[in-house]
Amino acid sequence: MNGAVKLLAWLLALALVALPVLGVLQGWFAVDRWPVTRLSVSAQFDHVSSEQISAAAQPFLGKGFFATRLGPMRDAIARLPWVERVEARKRWPDTIELVIHEQQPYARWSGDRLVNRNGKLFAAGDAVGLESLPRLSGPDDRIDDILRFYAQYQPEFAAAGMVIQAVHVSPRDGWRIGLAAGTTIDVGREQRIARLQRFLDVWPRLSGSHAQPPQHVDLRYANGFAVAWPAEAALPAGGVSAAKPVAAVSARLPMLADVRIPFSLTRFPSP
Repeated sequence: MNGAVKLLAWLLALALVALPVLGVLQGWFAVDRWPVTRLSVSAQFDHVSSEQISAAAQPFLGKGFFATRLGPMRDAIARLPWVERVEARKRWPDTIELVIHEQQPYARWSGDRLVNRNGKLFAAGDAVGLESLPRLSGPDDRIDDILRFYAQYQPEFAAAGMVIQAVHVSPRDGWRIGLAAGTTIDVGREQRIARLQRFLDVWPRLSGSHAQPPQHVDLRYANGFAVAWPAEAALPAGGVSAAKPVAAVSARLPMLADVRIPFSLTRFPSP
């Protein structure tokens, strides 16, 4: 019995010592003691300003060192445009250290949003100076597919002397590519890999027949594709005449000059 009493007394004594310490550490007591007055920020800013960060953190400063909660401060700063991730820690006796990771834009997405290098959408608010980024668009749930498509085909088009500037997927799953030279390429819904490979295989020989890039390429044909050239770009001989600027290109390239369809009569399938 005496042993149980002694144990209980020891536990009570430990509690009386530990509770005040725990209360201070958890901010239950001494809320105003050792106030946090300094903010140390480490970041490389291109779009986020130190004024924005200071304003977001200010409501959480001035409290006691142990009473200051890093989670709410971190969340408030992370909600700023262009902030991807925030790391926060305390440094005794009066400092909060922040490491700010700014968004790294990879592409523009369906209007005024951007995609970062991790494939996550974010609202930029200001995309000035980002005009050179590729323009990707489509249903939000297709973003991963579109990013994979762009990453796969940009190098292949670049090897053929073309630059993909835009990729659009319609609600009906029709794919369209926009090139930096101004050409639009309708890929369609089915057999995208086969259609694109056929076009890329033929393009090195086809592109040499005109001085300017085509206006439009339609790959939505079973055995070939249609090309619309600017009238002024057509060669006077050995190519498509200026009066008939669209050619239905057969998979057999030598037949190019013999298969001509007037532009006004061409009917492209729906995306």
